[in-house]
Amino acid sequence: MADYSSSSIPVPFDMDRPILPDLEANRAALNEVLNDCADAVLHPFATGDGRAALLIYICGLSDKAQLEKMAMEPLIRMSSEADGSLSAIARKLPIADLHEATAIRELIEGLFVGMPCLLVDGQACGLIMNMADWEKRGIDEPMAESVVRGPREGFGESLDVNMSLMRRRLRTPDFKMKTMTVGRLTRTRVVVCYIQSVAKDSLVQEVLSRLSRIDTDGVLESANIEELIQDSTLSPFPQLLSTERPDVCAASLMEGKAMLMIEGTPFALIAPTSLFALLQSPEDYYQRFMMGTVIRWLRYTFFLLALLFPSLYVAILTYHQEMVPTTLLLSIAKSREDIPFPALVEALLMEVSFEALREAGVRLPKQVGSAVSIVGALVIGQAATAAGLVSPPMVMVVALTGIASFMIPHYSVGISVRLLRFPVMLLAGFLGLLGLMLGVIALVIHLASLRSFGEPYLVFFRRGARHAWKDTLIRAPSWALGERPATAQKANADRQSMRNRPTPQKEGG
Repeated sequence: MADYSSSSIPVPFDMDRPILPDLEANRAALNEVLNDCADAVLHPFATGDGRAALLIYICGLSDKAQLEKMAMEPLIRMSSEADGSLSAIARKLPIADLHEATAIRELIEGLFVGMPCLLVDGQACGLIMNMADWEKRGIDEPMAESVVRGPREGFGESLDVNMSLMRRRLRTPDFKMKTMTVGRLTRTRVVVCYIQSVAKDSLVQEVLSRLSRIDTDGVLESANIEELIQDSTLSPFPQLLSTERPDVCAASLMEGKAMLMIEGTPFALIAPTSLFALLQSPEDYYQRFMMGTVIRWLRYTFFLLALLFPSLYVAILTYHQEMVPTTLLLSIAKSREDIPFPALVEALLMEVSFEALREAGVRLPKQVGSAVSIVGALVIGQAATAAGLVSPPMVMVVALTGIASFMIPHYSVGISVRLLRFPVMLLAGFLGLLGLMLGVIALVIHLASLRSFGEPYLVFFRRGARHAWKDTLIRAPSWALGERPATAQKANADRQSMRNRPTPQKEGG
């Protein structure tokens, strides 16, 4: 039986140990580090001049056929008269991205991102070859932000592919991408993107500073980083915009914002953001401005409806029946005459059931999830009404509230609204319209106090935000959006010429 006592625990390996000229010593060190790593391969071979060499790679992260063709074959064919230094060996390899490593840590970090390493006897450094090649998902249409008109490309889990999608849209050297590594165990790459001539230096430095302060075992998704760098951790509202659309990211960067792309997730983070930005859809800018404005107003209206409609119904039906027209009040009273619960309990019962159905539809497989949520809502609503547990008007209120919440374009904001609906409903059930107004006032105060990387969450509280209404309350025509938001540098505040407004050609001109 193996001994798993504390005395059998090995002493931690010194990862900063330098690479030695003795190949066998380096091989022993790598065997110690990569012990019980079944996917690690240490392949010894001899170069053409008779020296011992060692090729190290991780199965599944590098192409073995390419390794043999581009790394091993040139070294095996190397003549004995050739220069045997590592720099000379690097010049013989038909690999574009090569760099030297002087410590074991550099070799190990390269291995686990798909970069094979080459060690040659007599050389006190190793050669790291960028030949990463692993299975990755193709470029698909974004699942969470579909549009009728607009680009159909979305981010994937490959950071390199995501960087190329952004570079294809911003073909300027002003578009900068700085790479950091976060997570002691996952060593996740995070790329901070910004346009140097547009973004404020203070914003970029603040983003880099918050990322550098993260000290955690691992980062598996952008939400892990979002919670660690946001301004207010106790707020139900997201303070960074998460998106999987490259066009949304490019548009935000041109407004002076910063973007974070995280390895292993299709969702990028944009900072700073505002409540109005989270209620906008990319398709607002891909259709005529009049239609975009009307849909935006409709979205704002249904945002309030999703938050307050059940509470308003409970408050009026419980404390303020005189506000309801007599005919409608008699109809509601007739439908509720056999209901054993007060309006508050009835609303809570239906809302909890609806949320459970919606969550079940999300978690179930795609083929049955939508059917379960739709059929389940119909069956439960009909059965609850027939059993006399809830009234038909309450079913209609909850159904309309659910439809209103579906109009919110960003899922994270929709969750916040669904969460806040319950405390507001309780206030309305105990205090009537007074409780409803107290809840609304508390919510407005909270939103006004929120900051996203120092910028007010409600854009109208920003300094110099006199033109913010053009892209918040309405969607002004493209030729009227001549100034960048207040998040951009003042020296580069104009995004286009003010003479872009189209005019008909004069006769004889």
